[in-house]
Amino acid sequence: MNSRERTLAHRFHDALQRGMSATRYLDRYYRDGFDRVLRPPLVALVQAIINRRREPEGPGLAEERILPGEGEMTRAIIAAQGDFMRTTYAIAVAERVGNTKTYGAVRASFEVLPDLPARVRHGVFAEPRTFPAWVRFGGPGPLSPPDMRDNGLLSIGIKLMGVEGPKLLDDEHATQDFTGLSSPTFTTPDLVENVKLQQRLREGLPAFYFLDPRDPHLLDAIMQGLYARAQTSPLEASYWSTVPYLLGPAQAMRFSVHPRSLERTPLPRRPGANYLRHAMAATLARTAVEFDFRVQIQTDARTMPIENASVIWPERLSPAISVARLRVPVQGFDSPEQLAFARSLSFQPWHCIAAHRPLGSQNRARRAIYHELSVMRQRLNGDPRVEPDGNERF
Repeated sequence: MNSRERTLAHRFHDALQRGMSATRYLDRYYRDGFDRVLRPPLVALVQAIINRRREPEGPGLAEERILPGEGEMTRAIIAAQGDFMRTTYAIAVAERVGNTKTYGAVRASFEVLPDLPARVRHGVFAEPRTFPAWVRFGGPGPLSPPDMRDNGLLSIGIKLMGVEGPKLLDDEHATQDFTGLSSPTFTTPDLVENVKLQQRLREGLPAFYFLDPRDPHLLDAIMQGLYARAQTSPLEASYWSTVPYLLGPAQAMRFSVHPRSLERTPLPRRPGANYLRHAMAATLARTAVEFDFRVQIQTDARTMPIENASVIWPERLSPAISVARLRVPVQGFDSPEQLAFARSLSFQPWHCIAAHRPLGSQNRARRAIYHELSVMRQRLNGDPRVEPDGNERF
């Protein structure tokens, strides 16, 4: 692609993104009804097409399939995202490449419920107890534009503290992290496709990953679009792990996080650049917020794949089970000191005990990607690498 073609491609891409952002200003008029009535059958249709097109994976329950060249692909992603970070934040405070914009990191408690079924009583869910937690709510990235100009998806990172036992990544010693997105499927199905997306991100043309007629990914784009919307508050969205984890020996799960309240914050008439943070702050200034933490156990290796994050695990085969209550008390969280603390935290699926080992190619790659980019971000900012214990106050 010559310089003229690159210029035209970027102009088209920017116009496409502006158009998509502009449609979110209309969400207040129809989106709740659309999500309630039309989204479920559309999701079912797209999922049926995805499942019809994909090949059987082969492995059994909770079994992984290692892809050829995973190490090289992981290093390619680290190199691409590292270059992006160094270039983008050469003269600015470095942010995460993914889940970039921080709406807030809040103190919370994670209460494991009593009387759980035996099949879910593994790891941190083995017995009723309450863990202190930090919960970070963020935007998708890779940049931090005004909230209405982002891509309409949110992220959550939950860090439990006081978790005993050896960890699979030893840069933290008493934590267990759970991360999720406000979409039940991930942007890419596996590591192979993620490398392609990273290349497009490096070119500044991420939408072309989905729209390239030579190698289209329209079904994944539709799935993301069905859940992308003008959000009302990070405290009012549901989040999904999108990828699987162990739940004890030889048993896989996905998890999700759902607000218990049906109350919704009205969208501002003129949303400010950080209206989502302001919505969070207004809510937590007057009331506590609770979420249900649910797990879904893999019961069929074909319809509930380990290695394909584009596929929703059917609830008709394995209903999600509430195993814990995430409670966020009334608090202030948007001081500069606490936002800096949120930026310095590292959320990483491999901050975990063996009972919750991450599964699948994208999770396997995350071990090195998240760790190396976190270290790079903290080094660029001069931030200390800290493991919180729940006693932090700001």
